[in-house]
Amino acid sequence: MNDVIQKNRKTSPKSMMWKIQKSMMAILAVTLVLFYVILSVILYNRNISLLQSEVQQEAKYICTAINISGPEYLKEMDEVDVQTRVTRIGGDGNVLYDSRRDESTLGNHSKRKEVREALADGEGEDIRRSATVQQDMYYYALLLDDGTVLRVSRAMDSLVSTAIDVIPVIGGLGILMMILAFLLAKWQTKRLIKPVNELDLEHPLDNEVYTELTPLLEAMERQNKEKEAVSNMRKEFSANVSHELKTPLTSISGYAEIMKNGMVRPQDIPLFSERIYKEARRLITLVEDIIKLSKLDEESVELEKEDVDLYELTREIVSRLAPQASQKNIHMELSGEPVKCFGIRQILDEMIYNVCENAIKYNNDGGRVTIWAGSTLQGAKVSVADTGIGIPEEHQERIFERFYRVDKSHSKERGGTGLGLSIVKHGALLHGAKVSVESEPGRGTRIEMQFPKPADSYLAQL
Repeated sequence: MNDVIQKNRKTSPKSMMWKIQKSMMAILAVTLVLFYVILSVILYNRNISLLQSEVQQEAKYICTAINISGPEYLKEMDEVDVQTRVTRIGGDGNVLYDSRRDESTLGNHSKRKEVREALADGEGEDIRRSATVQQDMYYYALLLDDGTVLRVSRAMDSLVSTAIDVIPVIGGLGILMMILAFLLAKWQTKRLIKPVNELDLEHPLDNEVYTELTPLLEAMERQNKEKEAVSNMRKEFSANVSHELKTPLTSISGYAEIMKNGMVRPQDIPLFSERIYKEARRLITLVEDIIKLSKLDEESVELEKEDVDLYELTREIVSRLAPQASQKNIHMELSGEPVKCFGIRQILDEMIYNVCENAIKYNNDGGRVTIWAGSTLQGAKVSVADTGIGIPEEHQERIFERFYRVDKSHSKERGGTGLGLSIVKHGALLHGAKVSVESEPGRGTRIEMQFPKPADSYLAQL
């Protein structure tokens, strides 16, 4: 099991490192793609701007030369610049000259945007795909002095072709950046994970690590304290159980050994048998209480909840405890009214029985036990008050702990197992009830069990 835990602790940071590296690489890849798209658009617009400037400048030079030398200047320029197409168009739209095609094969250009603008405003321009050369072209036209139009055009790269041209540069740069980013991400991830791998899990709050981990470390600290408390409670419980079981067993074994060795007079045998019987009953009661408490701890109670009349249940318990109360000449008085509680009858019986039995056990001879069961604004309540020895204030918070007794010197003769009030506490948790204690040494004790209203109790189960 420990090997599995250690293996998981070793593999988990690697998984986290890999996730961080993948995230950083993915961010870089997205950044490179966006950079590539933006760069392609910028270069495309830059190329168009340069192309327009060059074509316009070239057109103005040719226009000036024609105005000075006449249309014959165009024929002298044939094939001078194969990238630039020069066309001269008459005022009626007919093509008078074209540097690439026979003008007689070209149709009328009067409806071309750049031609119309030049005839109207002296210059015009347009960007479109040429049906003649099957390319995207930039057209720029100027009005000549003789009333004809000079149009200069040049093929331009599309956005797609510009993007394709950039791919080798961006690709090479991207590969270098991805390699560099991978190495940096690996180094940075190890650096980030190192404090986490070196956490002192036994003392979480002593670690100097990222503030984002503070809630986790605080939760671990609380968990460690809870584990320590549970561990201490289990150790104490085991020690107490061993002691409590050993005491009656030792007594039984001792009495039996004496009788076995014939060291008991015949007239004393009933006395020894009674002592063995009492110790055996005490042992059985202790084991039963431990089993009950274990079931409540594990919440393995399989009984279904029902509406229980606490007043009627308390009346039955008072009747069962009457012989025990009469032995100490204790007067028990029950008052109240019928009141329903939604719960497990057996557990409620044990809770009320244990509180009432303690009121008798730790009462003075000739004392009084007053019991009230009825309805309050908060729900059903059972109150048990006695005129017994009372509980000092420093002990009142601990009386619900397992095997805890205030009167340790007389615990054996009073017959308690030390688990009764612990069963009351767990039963209260199971029913969403609150248990309160009011006591004063020498003046008695009052224990109240406040149960929620039926509706609140039902909602709590949901």
